[in-house]
Amino acid sequence: MITAIVLIKAEPQLIAKCATKLAGIDGVSQVYSVSGEWDLVAMIEVAEHEAIARIVTGEVTVVPGIKSTHTLTSFRAYSKKDLEQAWDIGLE
Repeated sequence: MITAIVLIKAEPQLIAKCATKLAGIDGVSQVYSVSGEWDLVAMIEVAEHEAIARIVTGEVTVVPGIKSTHTLTSFRAYSKKDLEQAWDIGLE
């Protein structure tokens, strides 16, 4: 699974509508409303890199109210759960 994080700037009055529309896009697993420089963060999870380009350029950027995006493609994921499982290997 390939994960991309899309940072999104949106028209302030349309943030909630943009988030709802983004959450309905196939391949978008979660959408967060955030504070700071960006208004929304969309998590994309797909099987192939080409799908990221298709989703971001063909579906995300055309949502009414979205002003700009910045896409980050992950190389590797780290989580507390993964770390705990690594320590549990062979202890049973």
